[in-house]
Amino acid sequence: MAKTNREKLFAEFPPVSTEEWEAAIAVDLKGADYERKLVWRTNEGFNMRPYYRAENLAGLKTLGSKAGEFPYLRGVSGDNNWLTHQTIEVSSVSDANTLALEMLDSGVDSLEFRILSEEFSESDLDALLKGIVMPAVDLTFSGKKIPHIAPLVLAKAEREGVKKDELRVNFCIDPLVMHLSVKGDWCENCGGERCFGKIAELLKLTADYRHVRVITVSGHMFSDSGSTIVEELGFSLAVAHEYLVRLMDAGLSVDEIARKMRFSFAVTSNYFMEMAKFRAARLLWANIVKAYSPEKGCSCKMFAHARTSAWNQTVYDPYVNMLRGTTEAMSAAIAGVHSLEVLPFDHAYEAPTEFSYRIARNESLLLKHESHFDQVVDPAGGSYYIENLTESIAEQAWKLFLEVEEKGGYVEAFKSGFVVERVKASAAAKDKAVATRRQSILGANQFPNFTEVADKAITEEAVERKPAEGNVLVPYRGAMAFEKMRLHVDRSGKTPKAFMLTCGSLAMARARAQFSCNFFACAGIRVIDNTFFKSLEDGVKAALESKAEIVVVCASDDDYAEVAPKVKEMLGDKAILVVAGAPACMEELQAKGINNFISVKSNVLETLQGYLKQMGI
Repeated sequence: MAKTNREKLFAEFPPVSTEEWEAAIAVDLKGADYERKLVWRTNEGFNMRPYYRAENLAGLKTLGSKAGEFPYLRGVSGDNNWLTHQTIEVSSVSDANTLALEMLDSGVDSLEFRILSEEFSESDLDALLKGIVMPAVDLTFSGKKIPHIAPLVLAKAEREGVKKDELRVNFCIDPLVMHLSVKGDWCENCGGERCFGKIAELLKLTADYRHVRVITVSGHMFSDSGSTIVEELGFSLAVAHEYLVRLMDAGLSVDEIARKMRFSFAVTSNYFMEMAKFRAARLLWANIVKAYSPEKGCSCKMFAHARTSAWNQTVYDPYVNMLRGTTEAMSAAIAGVHSLEVLPFDHAYEAPTEFSYRIARNESLLLKHESHFDQVVDPAGGSYYIENLTESIAEQAWKLFLEVEEKGGYVEAFKSGFVVERVKASAAAKDKAVATRRQSILGANQFPNFTEVADKAITEEAVERKPAEGNVLVPYRGAMAFEKMRLHVDRSGKTPKAFMLTCGSLAMARARAQFSCNFFACAGIRVIDNTFFKSLEDGVKAALESKAEIVVVCASDDDYAEVAPKVKEMLGDKAILVVAGAPACMEELQAKGINNFISVKSNVLETLQGYLKQMGI
């Protein structure tokens, strides 16, 4: 009976062939170019089709394996039980310990201590970990003097009788990214041999500890500096490979090194592409390690940590960062990671508060305990779209990895300027996309909170992008240019206003008024919206009474040829006249002295900076 019903059901919905889909699309396009209209050219260097079908899986080399099987595309184990990770900056060990215990009581099972002091003793470590049962939590140590702290941690574990197989600790030692790439700090006299020598010593010291990792490849720093997803992955693999080769040259085996490595990636708001990135990362790293014939298959497994994007965060309308963090965390959870850190929503401008810490960890906990994302391994597997994304990202990242290797490896490629030039070019492209609103950052360049004034906690330093000094990566946030402009207005002591003079066609007047309000509010300019003026005289009178420095005429294209010159004549030089849109009569209006136009094609950032300059701000 069930079979009969099933047959009847599917008989009512006959299969549609690709040819039929394409024919229907051609009709809808009405002669427009298919490739230009529907094919998306990604920043990662490949094209995406408007839709994918089962036939698009044919020929993909990444299909067929299961979770826990080489090449680990679908995950390194048979479950998806990620750890909820949070970071504590340690300036006072007692305060850090108190906060750590609170976090552990609130559901955190992976703690990172970022050491800020150059001096850190055995007694400091004891105070920091007081009341913490070491085998019960995944511990990470980052910051200063980590090679010095690592032996202290191991000695403490031994004193407390912690079994070597039960200790789970990560030491964030990454001279190639955190020193060479970010600080330009490199041991030129020894070619980095001292750094690699210290790492080799720690690898030997921790050889019997299965779950202690010494090297953390800080791939998130590429993303935070404006790289594409492919560049973050390709350069991270090149860094990891450099460690592999250098340490093997020092006499260590591939198994001894690879099993001690950890990757830290950023997760941006590019939802599906981030899922594909983690899948591609596991695939590529497994193949890199396998090329050196490891004795143990587990050496090919990637140990991946994910943290939500710092680049995407904003200081204005900061609660939106909660939404960004949630969707970014979803990408990582679906893709499968060892640990996940959602950055607190106020991370960009202040030390996290108890509230922001709580919200951040709860975003991870809700995905696990209420959405049950941990109950499924690689739910994206088999998706026509994501499988193709995975293949494309893997192909492009591998191509970049090989390009770095051809230049002599990561160190030589970096010293030549290749890495920074690539990331700078990607960052510049992103900056332009943000300035023109082709890439939206909610609350900054799109749909700002009209009434918001900068919180006292927001400093000029928080919105100031540091200039690059030499051949180094410079982390920044995408919204900084808009935020700097808006903060300058908020702290100027002035309250510039833009008045919406709505007239002509009501529907177009309202649509353009809404567009214009969002446009000017991005600079902190107070907008005065109006439903509709039946006469231009009433509109201009109200505009002058408002004492607005900018008057925006909002009407239809057909109305502007008549309306705009009249408004200009009545306003005189008492306000800056702006036309909302790019009407066909633009040249005619310009001939009459009307030169200010805003539209979807405008560079919003440069245009607003120009108006502020005219107003003397």
